[in-house]
Amino acid sequence: MKQYTKLNSLRVLDNKRGMALLITLTIITLLIAVTVELNRRARATVYATAAARDRLILSQILMSGVHTAFAMLVEDKKETEIDSLQEDWANEEKIKSLLQALKLSEGELTVRISDERSRIQVNALVNFPEGQVFDVHQPIIWRKFLRAALLDYEHPDESDPVNTIVNSLKDWLDSGDDDAITGLTGAESDYYQDLDPPYACRNGPFAHLSEMLQVKGITPELFYGRQDVPGISDYLTISGMSDDGSGNFTFNGKININTAEIPVLMTLMPEENQDLAIAIHEYRLEKSEETFVHDLSSSNWYKNVPGAGDLDIAPQLITTSSDLFRVEASASLNDQKMTATVVVEREKDSETDRFWCRVLSWDQY
Repeated sequence: MKQYTKLNSLRVLDNKRGMALLITLTIITLLIAVTVELNRRARATVYATAAARDRLILSQILMSGVHTAFAMLVEDKKETEIDSLQEDWANEEKIKSLLQALKLSEGELTVRISDERSRIQVNALVNFPEGQVFDVHQPIIWRKFLRAALLDYEHPDESDPVNTIVNSLKDWLDSGDDDAITGLTGAESDYYQDLDPPYACRNGPFAHLSEMLQVKGITPELFYGRQDVPGISDYLTISGMSDDGSGNFTFNGKININTAEIPVLMTLMPEENQDLAIAIHEYRLEKSEETFVHDLSSSNWYKNVPGAGDLDIAPQLITTSSDLFRVEASASLNDQKMTATVVVEREKDSETDRFWCRVLSWDQY
């Protein structure tokens, strides 16, 4: 009996010891789980703080790059009234050299400046402020531009994609929203209201370039490009609104022949001699040692280009100066990257007579 009692006592003791061990293991497991979670949260907080710090530094680096570009543009205005690819703001090596003078302690920075008047002005397709009819010259430019851009694309749903886009752009821009669409292929609000989701035609100037994606015939592939084929958005702008002299706004649509890229230059050439655009581009950049050979100050300098013959570009289409520029800055730090695309207008302060850059749009991401 005593032996039985002793065995029961041992069993109870073993049970208590087992329970104690189980409780101890449970507590240890909970402590480990809590410790791991606290460690994870601490590390997440550290990483988030570091990321926030890096983004703050990136934004400051980016701001430095953009304002360096502004300074270049203001300095350029002091030296010359024309704007061309022969100037420092258009020279990537000159910009790089100037950025190195900032002596950034960390991170990398690149900046590119381009002339906004080197692009085709979308809103100039229609005569503003009336906003009812095509401009005399712009539809011709657009048809040449789109014919070249659409060469690599198939359009099974459109037998005449060029005129579909041109007419639809006009209907989007013009102020008359009625059943009288432009040509046979244009589109007013009735067309867009039948889409899913439905939306209305603006019937006014484009407020943002990406708004073109809403226009009949313009696909994301055509707008943004694909692989090594650039999209049409690279050569377009909505900036350049000006006073028509009577207090109303207009868009003159002039292209700076000193800075326009080859696809835009081609729209100014006769259709049978669009290869002349390459010769014009090379003429602008021709050098003797480190000095540019040709003077680009006259609006008809292009007549001196070999092969130009009797080429005559309507003066309403071209200019040799600009006060509209696009600054594209990119900053990177610790696997983070931040970019900004800034469109500015260079103008003179009426009180100080000094030039400065007024920001028209600032897209940062």
